[in-house]
Amino acid sequence: MTTLSTVLLTGATDGLGRATAFYLAERGYRVIGAGRNAAKRAEVEHVARERKLPLEMLEMDVTRDDSVAAAVAEAERRAGQIDVLVNNAGYAVIAPVEELKLDDLRAQFETNFIGVVRVTQRVLPAMRARRCGRIINMSSIAGKFAWPLFGAYSASKHALEGISDALRLELHSFGIRVVLIEPGFIPSNMGNVSAEAGAEYVSRAKESPYAKVYNGFRAQWKQTISRAKSKPEDCARVVHRAITDVPPRARYTVTPRAAVLSVAKRVLPDSVIDRRTLRAYGLR
Repeated sequence: MTTLSTVLLTGATDGLGRATAFYLAERGYRVIGAGRNAAKRAEVEHVARERKLPLEMLEMDVTRDDSVAAAVAEAERRAGQIDVLVNNAGYAVIAPVEELKLDDLRAQFETNFIGVVRVTQRVLPAMRARRCGRIINMSSIAGKFAWPLFGAYSASKHALEGISDALRLELHSFGIRVVLIEPGFIPSNMGNVSAEAGAEYVSRAKESPYAKVYNGFRAQWKQTISRAKSKPEDCARVVHRAITDVPPRARYTVTPRAAVLSVAKRVLPDSVIDRRTLRAYGLR
């Protein structure tokens, strides 16, 4: 067992976060999961009690200063210290950039990017004082690739990649390691949350000048879902590696397709990637 034994995990009520919470708790970590939905928090705690796992939940809305401050203080009160922070809370708004409401763009960044910074800033002083800890940020392969209609989501993940790179260097001398997790598509409830967030745009897709883009997206999305073989537990295993590796890598991809795309982004010119993407979406 690593000495990093207490984990605070945001977005722990669904999908990758929930799978990671249970995976780590099963391996002896004390996991304090955070989420907004009271019913889902209660359900996770119920399952944890039945399985006698060291997993407990607390309320946190990463978009609110007061909620984050109260939740981190409560986590530290319960556990004494937070050894690992996993910033996992996030969702996707699917829409063309021209049609995207700026309020929706702000909300996307408030959760996926500013929320990460907000929670990290609250946890860092104690880690820095101890000169020990890990911060694991859940990015996405979309943080390197921007597909049609994914502009807002990809932009938030691009931003997360950039600030994580800066943090990794800033915190090195304090013994705190910063890691990015870059999953490809993994079926989870985030798809449902994202569908709700983009429902207004999809409802107008047929009348939109971007109708052809929407059609290409739907076709690609069906293929992506049909080919998906990875599970949330696969991501949980990678998060566990990011906690236990000494030293950890700066980035870990999850899913074979994400690994291929990560290499492609490094070696292929943008023109080649653009042509392939346009062809896949039926846009050329």
